[in-house]
Amino acid sequence: MPHDLSRVQTRPLSERANKVRLAEFSPAPDATSRLDPLLLLPDILVGRDFPAYVRAVAGARRAGRPFVLMMGGHVVKTGLSRLIVDLMRRGHVSHIAANGAVSIHDFEIALIGETSEDVGAYLPDGRFGNWEETGAGLNAAVNRGAADGLGYGAAVGRAIAEGGLPHADASILAEAWRLGIPATVHVAFGNDIIHQHPTWDPAAMGAATGRDFDRLKQTVADLEGGALMNLGSAVVLPETFLKALSVVRNVLGGVPSSFTTGVFDMVAQYRSAVNVAQRPTASGGASARGYVFTGHHEILFPLFYCALRRELEDGGDGPAKHGGIAA
Repeated sequence: MPHDLSRVQTRPLSERANKVRLAEFSPAPDATSRLDPLLLLPDILVGRDFPAYVRAVAGARRAGRPFVLMMGGHVVKTGLSRLIVDLMRRGHVSHIAANGAVSIHDFEIALIGETSEDVGAYLPDGRFGNWEETGAGLNAAVNRGAADGLGYGAAVGRAIAEGGLPHADASILAEAWRLGIPATVHVAFGNDIIHQHPTWDPAAMGAATGRDFDRLKQTVADLEGGALMNLGSAVVLPETFLKALSVVRNVLGGVPSSFTTGVFDMVAQYRSAVNVAQRPTASGGASARGYVFTGHHEILFPLFYCALRRELEDGGDGPAKHGGIAA
């Protein structure tokens, strides 16, 4: 009978294959241990993947290959601009790709040191998004840049860097302009508050963001052996990257195929997981892989920042058990 447990046959544990081993656990802290979360990651699941992704990015940079950082507007709103600016200054980021919201929050931070309006409070009477300095300033920058043959990102970066804005040192786009790093902004018309402003010129903005798509394709064409991160863009950047990659592979005959991608987002997103982590790396063999990390930007990205700097600047001589993340 099924309820008669005396008939159950058991086997010794020595015959069982197990998924988790003590050797993979976080190291045991002692009196001399540094309180460093990177050193305490277990070598299990995402605790294993995170150092592996960092090593892949660092390896790409050591080999002179690109590291493309794609991002959505919440990256600025969660206070990460200065970390990204510092990585660019250190030569660790080779291309910034952003959606339109990034340019808005980046501009407002540079202009007034604040950003992120209360949508619920301003929507009922139509004040939401209708802010003079933001719309006029950004549209003027894009319109002038388009007339000068610049892309959207370069146009805004130039305006912030050369416009005497009081907090320009915290601007991602301005720093990219100063350093000569490609910064491309990819917009969908009607998505951003500056498209509500009387100075919006769709033809100029279309020309500018179109140039940025061309510039992104140039970087993607050189992505073999490189790395890419999608930080917080749920739709626009995953879709833009996928189209750029398809165009490049169509022209170049299936390459690039071997590169590493990472998705960092607060919730699991279909397009970023499939169109950044899975599909682009599927044809690259063992040397291509996509990773997905789910959690708050304001926690995950500072961890990545510290880990990447260690790997690139300290030689990555940390405990072998933890994949070379240095102490």
